[in-house]
Amino acid sequence: MPIVVQKYGGSSLADADRIRLVADRIQGDRERGAALVVVVSAMGDTTDHLLELAAGITDDPDPREMDVLLATGEHMSGTLVAMALHAMDVPAISLTGAQAGIRTDTSHGRARIANIDPARVHRELAAGKVVIVAGFQGATEESNVTGDVTTLGRGGSDTTAVALAAQLRAERCEIFTDVEGIFTADPRLVPDARLMPVVGYEEMLELALQGAQVMQPRAVELGWVNGIEIAVRSTFSQHPGTRIKEDRQVEQRNKVRGLATDRHVAKVTLVGVPDVPGIARRVFEPLAAAGVRVDMIVQNVSHSGATDMSFTVDRADLAKVKRLLEPIVREMDARELTTDSAIAKVSIVGAGIHNAPGYAARMFGALADQGVNIEMISTSEIRITCIIAEDDLERAARALHTAFQLEQPEEVVEASPEAAATSKMLRG
Repeated sequence: MPIVVQKYGGSSLADADRIRLVADRIQGDRERGAALVVVVSAMGDTTDHLLELAAGITDDPDPREMDVLLATGEHMSGTLVAMALHAMDVPAISLTGAQAGIRTDTSHGRARIANIDPARVHRELAAGKVVIVAGFQGATEESNVTGDVTTLGRGGSDTTAVALAAQLRAERCEIFTDVEGIFTADPRLVPDARLMPVVGYEEMLELALQGAQVMQPRAVELGWVNGIEIAVRSTFSQHPGTRIKEDRQVEQRNKVRGLATDRHVAKVTLVGVPDVPGIARRVFEPLAAAGVRVDMIVQNVSHSGATDMSFTVDRADLAKVKRLLEPIVREMDARELTTDSAIAKVSIVGAGIHNAPGYAARMFGALADQGVNIEMISTSEIRITCIIAEDDLERAARALHTAFQLEQPEEVVEASPEAAATSKMLRG
C-alpha cells in the first residue's frame, strides 16, 4: 500500500471529541487503502501550560530537562490517538520520536534532524498498524545508542512529518490544521483573504519566514529539497486545501501572491556606534553564539565617525539580547542601546516582484494613504518587508490586500512560445 504521512496540529487534538474525530478520519483513509504514519502535536495549549509550570519553578530551566518536559505533550497526544483507534478496532501503535528513529544534533530547544532510521516504522506498517509518531522531538545519538531527548523548536511537528515523508518515500504528506489551507493573508486580520489552491515552495518559504504560521519554514525547505508535495488541509472539512509544490507557472503569474504579518518581533537600536571595522562582528557574534536569529539589519550613514545600527529579533529573545549587548555597548563607548517591542512586520510575497517595476511604490503608497509610517525596509527577489507600529498592522494588512487585489481569483498569463521554450531549456 502507498504510504501517506499525516500531521495533526494541537487545535485538531484539543479535547477527547476532536481526538475521536481525528481517529474517524484516520480510519476512513486507512480503509481507502493507505498505509498511514500519523504525526501529532501536543493537545491544545499543553505546551504553553508546561512552559508555565517550568517558569513557576525557575526562570532559568536546564535546556535538557526542558526538552524532556516539553516532549511529554506529544507523548500524551500520541497515546490518546492510539487508544481512540484501538476503541474502533483499528490496529495502531504510538511511538516517541526516538522510537521512530529520529536522531538529532545536541542543540536542545532548537535541534535539527541529523538522520532517521525508519526500520521500526516499516516493521509496524508491515504488521498492518497505523503508526502514531510524537512530533516536535527526537533524540541525540551517542555511540549507536539513543541519547537525550531533544525538541525541534516552534512548529517542529511539521518538520517531523515532512522529514518522515521523505525518508519513507511517502506518496504524499498532509498537514491538518484548523484552517482550510494557505490564504492570501491571515483571515483574522483580512476578512477578504482568499484560499490559494497551489503555492510554490519558494513563495511558501518566504511567507513562512515572514510570519505566516500555517507552515514551519524548515518543513517547507525539507519538502522543497526532497520534492515532497505537501497538502495543507482542515481537519474539520473535506476541502482539498492548498498544495505546496513546484509551480511551473510561477513566472507567468507575475503578481503578488500573498501577504505575511508578524507581531512577534522587536527592534534593537545601537545609537552612536563608532564607525570602525569590527564593530558589527562584536555585536552579532555573541548573538549568534546564544542562538538569537537576527532578521532585518539597517545601518545609517556615518556622521562625525559614528553611526546608528538597528536590527530586528524575535520578541521572545529581546531580554536575552539586552543582557548580551549592554556590556558590549559600554565597552565600545556607544551612546545608548534602545529597544522597541511595539512593532510588527508586514510583507508582500510573489515570484513576479523582481521582474516588473512598481511593486515597492504601490506598497509604500498604500501604507502612506492609511497614515502608516515605515520604520525599516527589507527586500529579496520575491519579497518586500516593512517594519511598522504594531497598532497599525491590521489597517496596513487590509490596505495592502486591497491594493494588490489579492481577493481576486488568479489568472495565469500564458507565456509566449519563445518564453515557454526558454523556461523549458532553463529547467533542463
